[in-house]
Amino acid sequence: MTMPPDEPRDCIETAPQPGRNRDGTVFIIGLIAIAFLVHELQWILLPFVVSGLIAFLCTPVIEWGAARFHKPRWVASVSVFILLMILLALAIFFIARPLMQELAHAATSVQPLIEGFAKAMLKGQSISVFGGQPMNASQLATAGVTALHTWFSHPTNVALIGSSVAAMLLGSFVALVLLFYFLLNGPKLMAGMLWLAPESRRPQLREIWRRIDPLIRRYFIGVIVTVAYATFAAYLGLGLVLRIPHAVVLAILTGVLELVPVFGPVASALLAGLAAVSAAKGISLIIGYAIYAVALRLSIDQLLGPVVLGAAARLNPSIIIFCFFAGGLLFGIIGIIMAIPTALSVRTTLSVLRGEPGWQQKAGERAQ
Repeated sequence: MTMPPDEPRDCIETAPQPGRNRDGTVFIIGLIAIAFLVHELQWILLPFVVSGLIAFLCTPVIEWGAARFHKPRWVASVSVFILLMILLALAIFFIARPLMQELAHAATSVQPLIEGFAKAMLKGQSISVFGGQPMNASQLATAGVTALHTWFSHPTNVALIGSSVAAMLLGSFVALVLLFYFLLNGPKLMAGMLWLAPESRRPQLREIWRRIDPLIRRYFIGVIVTVAYATFAAYLGLGLVLRIPHAVVLAILTGVLELVPVFGPVASALLAGLAAVSAAKGISLIIGYAIYAVALRLSIDQLLGPVVLGAAARLNPSIIIFCFFAGGLLFGIIGIIMAIPTALSVRTTLSVLRGEPGWQQKAGERAQ
């Protein structure tokens, strides 16, 4: 049967195809199933996610080494793994040991620390806790230390701490094994994941990954640089300049809390501020800490962050905060780690499906 001459052919060519609708339905169901599995298995998947991210960041180094020295890829993968193990050993020796010593020293001086914080907050006054007898700073410190000792000496809590430490050690070992495997077989794993998709969708998925790959890579490298800078700057300011006690612990907390938007920097500034106030014997230390806090925030938010984070720094702050808290609530640590990459992936996927140019092309157009 031939088509009538006056019937437009466009209406036939653009009609929805049942196969594509079925592929879209299967894709959505697959995403829901993956989200459910990640929610239920978040602690089991944590070593896989951490090892996969490290291997993802090291892939360009492996490819460069294999091409530069004309060696098989497995030789470059093994070399990178050995280099990572050396860096881990150096980090344990130069960072973990001083940190454990600092924590041990802090544990023996918990009561003076609490008392110093309480004196700074109460300013010589007393406070009634939960409607009880009024307590001064010294009494609050004694009660706090007693409560901590009671909690840590309870058999249930001792078993909980022991099982948590054992799980961390086992998870670390599993992560190292997975890291070696991911470094060695990363491209094959990516090809296998692409094979799971319908053949009609694979060109789109390749284009989406081509755009997402540099965004996610730059984001995680930027996060690492930001955390390292915040830790170093905090130790430089708190320890070497202001001479605040337990500067190593405060510096590491400052770096780690940079991972949490808005609330993390506020919490780290509050902790360091309380330490500065409790150790202050005059107004000069407090003024010095205020200058340090302002300089640290300006250097991270106005100079370092926009440069090293790239496209992630251009996300709306409300979207960033929502992604972090929603990811953490639904998927725990994995959700926090993958919050911003997921937001970038969703935006890039929508851009590809709508036929919009990538951010590199847009930047080139703006430059012209």
